[in-house]
Amino acid sequence: MATRPSKRRRVTPPGDDAPGSTKSDAKLQKAFFKSAASWNLEEAYESKSKKAKKKEAKKNAEAGSRLPVKTAQGTWQVQDDAASISDADWLDSEGDDAADVADEEAEAPAPEAPKISEREEILKAQEELAKIATQLNEDPEEHPGAFKALARIGESPIVAVQKLCIVTQMTVYKDVIPGYRIRPAAEEPGEKLSKEVRRLRTYEQALVAGYKNYLATLAKHASSPVTETRKGAQPISSIAFTCACTLINAVPHFNFRGELLRILVRKLSSRKLDEDFVKCRQALETLFREDEEGNASMEAVSLITKMMKAKEYRVDESVLNMFLHLRLLSEFVGKGSQDTVSRPGDQANGKKPKVKKVFRTKRERKLLKQQKEVDKVMALADATVSHEERERMQSEILKMVFATYFRILKASTPHLMGAVLEGLAKYAHLINQDFFGDLLEALKDLIRASDRMEEEEEDGAPDAAEEDDELSVVRDTSREALLCTVTAFALLEGQDAHNARSDLHLDLSFFITNLYRSLLSLSVNPDLELGAKSLHLIDPNDTSSGNPAAERRNNKVNLQTTTVLLMRCLGSVLLPPWNIRSVPPLRLAAFTKQLMTLSLQVPEKSCQAVLGLLHDVLRTHGRKVSALWNTEERKGDGTYKPLSETVEGSNPFTTTVWEGELLRKHYCPKVREEFKAMEKELKGII
Repeated sequence: MATRPSKRRRVTPPGDDAPGSTKSDAKLQKAFFKSAASWNLEEAYESKSKKAKKKEAKKNAEAGSRLPVKTAQGTWQVQDDAASISDADWLDSEGDDAADVADEEAEAPAPEAPKISEREEILKAQEELAKIATQLNEDPEEHPGAFKALARIGESPIVAVQKLCIVTQMTVYKDVIPGYRIRPAAEEPGEKLSKEVRRLRTYEQALVAGYKNYLATLAKHASSPVTETRKGAQPISSIAFTCACTLINAVPHFNFRGELLRILVRKLSSRKLDEDFVKCRQALETLFREDEEGNASMEAVSLITKMMKAKEYRVDESVLNMFLHLRLLSEFVGKGSQDTVSRPGDQANGKKPKVKKVFRTKRERKLLKQQKEVDKVMALADATVSHEERERMQSEILKMVFATYFRILKASTPHLMGAVLEGLAKYAHLINQDFFGDLLEALKDLIRASDRMEEEEEDGAPDAAEEDDELSVVRDTSREALLCTVTAFALLEGQDAHNARSDLHLDLSFFITNLYRSLLSLSVNPDLELGAKSLHLIDPNDTSSGNPAAERRNNKVNLQTTTVLLMRCLGSVLLPPWNIRSVPPLRLAAFTKQLMTLSLQVPEKSCQAVLGLLHDVLRTHGRKVSALWNTEERKGDGTYKPLSETVEGSNPFTTTVWEGELLRKHYCPKVREEFKAMEKELKGII
């Protein structure tokens, strides 16, 4: 029977005193203890390099991660790849130097990644922008962090990538911005929100934050100086203005509208009239025409008026002409000046009429208050504006516009006088009656100044006040005088000012006399029918610094020709709508004779307009002027004075309208037809 083998015990290694030890081991141990007495371990530890410490710590960490191994003697220890360092080797300086060199080689910098060409980076940016934009277009609420990712791509130092980024952001924001203004989320402590509401709030806050940063980026690029680019490439500032103009017309209701308007108004304050200037001006004109609520228009007008005041009205004429596109002023029914605005329902002292109070109980008042709060919240949710709020904004805009017009009128800024008179002529029906007297005196001063300028030009005296080259314009004094006359008569149209003439002491005879004296000079004006878009060659013999028609050609708002202004003035003088039967016969006869003489000199279209006006005068006041065509009914004595300074001094009933015989043989068939129609009207009267 097999026996079980006996268990072997672990044998302890023999000690120094054991019989297996030799004398050489004892000598080595004795020498070791003898030399250890002279060791300075602290100094040696301090001199140990830091790199050796790091290497040792790394080895210890690696050793700690290994499993222990059982040795042949039966003990357990961690196996190390490198041999252990003895005390003698640790104290050896040569070993330290070798370790330092090894560490420096191990920590050498890694080779740099290969650089990508600029074209490849642009293509990579295009792919990333397209990917992010697609995600936002598909479901923007699922990717609220994509707005920051878009902005991060725009931080590239490559200008082409920056251009692509701001255009992509503009397109994305234009598509994802909602139709309401996002208010800051006021989340009360302890308020429980559903998952959908919290998701929507997170998305809205991310949208507002990203949009704010994007507008700051646009402002930075728009104010950056234009650097030279390759041929055909737009500078980044021009692209920034394009993005701002697109957003102000697409989403004018959204947050940070003021930042967009400041970008455009800052460009309009410059004296350089480039494509970006025209782009910004057209964007604001579109905003004025399409704004129904009035908030955006009021904010834009406020910024423009403050900018012009700060620049001391040294801006281009087209900036002031933007006020002619205000939709709110075209629909306003009140009257205003630079300080106050009155409405049709207001009393004479400017106070609102008293409303009779209705008795309500305490409970009814409480319910009415709650209902008003609910209606206010619903109005904000629906983005609707009440009629009272709209009228308030219209009044504020009207005061700012008139204040600007009156300041320029008082300062007599030469290059803006035409634009101011155009604006006053259009909005004259909105001017308060209490301001008529001051405004008419200012218009008279302008006409007197225009007459003095004409006299100085005839005498050859140079003008002492010279404008800068960029703002210098050739003033068309005859046109400005017509605009003053149109404005003066427009004050009486569309309101009850003619009923209060005795109280206001309005005397328009100065304007009538000036119009009569200017008829003959206007008849020989070669630019009579030239408007803003008319093509006209400059006279090579003209030694002046510019041409009035050429100056008006750059104006895209004022399209009325001098003939149209003249017809408006003559219609107000001869056929006033407020009291058409009150025109004296002497004035009618004097103007009729002058207009018949003028029709022989003016171009054919202007001649048709003059004959058409005379046809209406004959139809209304035929019996008062029929003596001009019938010599047997002449009632005047003396001679006719066509160059008289006054209408009454011309003595028109001492002459005869002989110009009709020449008009009967006019080269234009339409002029001949118009004269035949006028003769037919005369035969019915005589």
